[in-house]
Amino acid sequence: QVQLVETGGGLVQPGGSLRLSCAASGSIRNIYGMGWHRQAPGRQRELVAAITDGDSTVYTDSVKERFTISRDNAKNTVYLQMNNLQPEDTAVYYCNADYRRDSDYARTRSWGQGTQVTVSA
Repeated sequence: QVQLVETGGGLVQPGGSLRLSCAASGSIRNIYGMGWHRQAPGRQRELVAAITDGDSTVYTDSVKERFTISRDNAKNTVYLQMNNLQPEDTAVYYCNADYRRDSDYARTRSWGQGTQVTVSA
């Protein structure tokens, strides 16, 4: 089992910045990817950014020039630096880890509980 805890959400004005962190613990040896999704009220959860164990990254187009995903492998932590935040970025942001389960090596995705990001003047 992989446990994920997100921190760093909050209230920010348009144009402001936040840095989200997600720390993984538990059976973390076989994590091969981590990422961030977000879900606004009444909307479907969407991919924001993802990063592999080889540091390849993927971003949704709406955040590509404003957000940066990174990892600190020594701390088993993934970050999302969010700059020039806009009201449409308001959502609950969820961290995920993709890994092979120790018991049967099945591909598994673990989710954090989410952190609220609110962008408002």
